[in-house]
Amino acid sequence: MFKMKANELLEQIREANLSYLLLAKQLINEDKAEAIIRLGIDENTADLLDQLTTAQVLRIAANDVPMCSIRFEDPAVWKLLCDHGKERAISGMHAAILMAGRSAQIAA
Repeated sequence: MFKMKANELLEQIREANLSYLLLAKQLINEDKAEAIIRLGIDENTADLLDQLTTAQVLRIAANDVPMCSIRFEDPAVWKLLCDHGKERAISGMHAAILMAGRSAQIAA
């Protein structure tokens, strides 16, 4: 029973990896600068992802290690994202600005 749940979990990780990589490639293809901010990656990583072949994407996605991670630890960002008030769009934009600023600090 435990083995079956572990296998299901690993399969879900692989599916999430594939979805993330495909989304990343699409975002990079549509607007590289915006993708870098949204994905929280640097330009070199964006270039690398953009150049991956379909076979490489499938091979990478098959790993049991998640390709993406939660990239913000600031409680203020969590509060803004969880806010379901009337100003939800503004809260989302404010959270995006905070995360973009954090990405810029890390890159510097």
